[in-house]
Amino acid sequence: MFALYKKEISNFVSSLIGIMVIVVFLLITGLFLWVFKSDFNLLSYGYANLDGLFILAPWVFLFLVPAVTMRSFAEENRTGTIEMLLTKPLSDWQIIFAKFLASVTLVLLALIPTAVYYFSVYRLGLPMGNLDSGGILGSYIGLFLLSSSFVAIGIFSSSITNNQILAFILSVFLCGFIYIAFEFLFSLSLFGSIDLFIQRLGMSAHYSSISRGVVDTRDILYFLSVIALFLSMTKLVLASRKW
Repeated sequence: MFALYKKEISNFVSSLIGIMVIVVFLLITGLFLWVFKSDFNLLSYGYANLDGLFILAPWVFLFLVPAVTMRSFAEENRTGTIEMLLTKPLSDWQIIFAKFLASVTLVLLALIPTAVYYFSVYRLGLPMGNLDSGGILGSYIGLFLLSSSFVAIGIFSSSITNNQILAFILSVFLCGFIYIAFEFLFSLSLFGSIDLFIQRLGMSAHYSSISRGVVDTRDILYFLSVIALFLSMTKLVLASRKW
């Protein structure tokens, strides 16, 4: 499994996909937080916080993560190498976890450099250090769990097709739907007493909850459940090849 994990990381680097994802993520967030005159600009906001990063980052990852995962199984299906991979002394779960962890590692590598934003805002605070560090830590945890869920959805989308573009589109749709659709339905107040339940089905409510700095086990279990669900569905897709 570790050998496959290293191979996936090597593929990201050799194809420049991994480097481009990290660069694009940092470029977009950096421009909106420090350069462009917008609601996200830290210098014009007037308060020492990183709220803009944690509002913007999920939307950036909504497109970048599917771009990373779209080739994970789709390319294997297209070239026929999936059959050779399945005959190796690896279980389906080991193959899935290797690809999942490789993509999650790439997401983590994109997030680590944003620590520079934290230290910059920390020093810009008046007085220095006047910053809600607990809330920011919770937001980082929430963003990592959210993006990991996007990875699991992307891997599932890639497993059911041999077309990378189709895998990308399906992944963006599923990630976007689970992230914002339930929040939209909640805002319409159509379901009466179960409106709150409908809202809690979506990622946005749980991400917002963790971003307030309160790391509730219910929110963590929600994201872990989403990851487990889509990885299990990927396992079913791989297992169906043996039927």
